[in-house]
Amino acid sequence: MLRSDIVSRTLFSLALFLLIVSVSTACQTQSAPATSTDTRAADEASLQTAESEWSKAAGTKDVDKTVAFYSEDAVVLPPNSAVLTGKGPIRAMWKSMQEASGFSIHWQATKVEVARSGDIGYTRGSYEWTKDDSSGKPMTEKGKYLEAWKKQTDGSWKCVADMFSSDLPLTTATESKAANQKSK
Repeated sequence: MLRSDIVSRTLFSLALFLLIVSVSTACQTQSAPATSTDTRAADEASLQTAESEWSKAAGTKDVDKTVAFYSEDAVVLPPNSAVLTGKGPIRAMWKSMQEASGFSIHWQATKVEVARSGDIGYTRGSYEWTKDDSSGKPMTEKGKYLEAWKKQTDGSWKCVADMFSSDLPLTTATESKAANQKSK
């Protein structure tokens, strides 16, 4: 009887030990927080750099470099014009702008934000461009823009949507006609 008592206690102790280990392991697995690294600060710095490099490329009138910052299926929503979808129409817009007499451009982001997921972000800022008007005089426009960006598999950022608008007031047909007559 003594021997069966010892075996029973040993089995009971072993079963209790296994139960405690099982419960302890289960609790640790359930209560362990998911380890997710927040990379927003680094992603925002990277996006700010991309934005700055893009402005420099556009300022050098390098159409191919300028358009390279867009994704293949990007959309551009220019003022007073139809939506441009894809790199072909976007390239044509930039080529026309950069070939204009006296053209120069610069923009700067005033707000850069990336989602916690780290795969999308947006930039907002102001731009200034100059080109010669029909009489050859420099005309400067200032405005604002908003761009949506998507992180690529290689870690780079591409603009997927670009919208900009002038800060200048709209002119009526009468005002435009008067301005044209005045410049003659």
